[in-house]
Amino acid sequence: MNWRKFNGEPINFPIKDEVRRAIIREKEKGFRLKVCIGTDSQVKGAETEFATVIVFLREHRGGFMFINNEKTTKKFAIKERMLVEVARSIEIAYELCDLFTEYDVDMEVHADINTNPHFKSNEALREAMGYILGMGFAFKAKPDAFASSCCADKIVN
Repeated sequence: MNWRKFNGEPINFPIKDEVRRAIIREKEKGFRLKVCIGTDSQVKGAETEFATVIVFLREHRGGFMFINNEKTTKKFAIKERMLVEVARSIEIAYELCDLFTEYDVDMEVHADINTNPHFKSNEALREAMGYILGMGFAFKAKPDAFASSCCADKIVN
């Protein structure tokens, strides 16, 4: 996976190393951190683009994020695409969760799935919630899932 910072600067180290450095740097500055991980996707013609973000929130002091984009020509039904988004977020959360435990950083996985049953994405809500909670992670869906529905959404739109 190729990660970058919001300003476009590439991250040339494994993402786990970069996250560790960011946590240490922010903790040394005295910030209490929370991390939210989310993925959104957009179908553009024959391609589906996925954007996964790791959002670092500094308590009362703003935040920053790391971004990964990937494109595929695979076709997805809406429910399948929503679950692929969740799987991408969980993959990153699982890779990083020991760091969050080690450094006492709260972490949530955000799913770009609507809690309103009138929206198509709602079809995937139960499975996504079960998947995330079953992995032991805190879960947020729309309208509270800003990492996926706002941050990642801006990257793919």
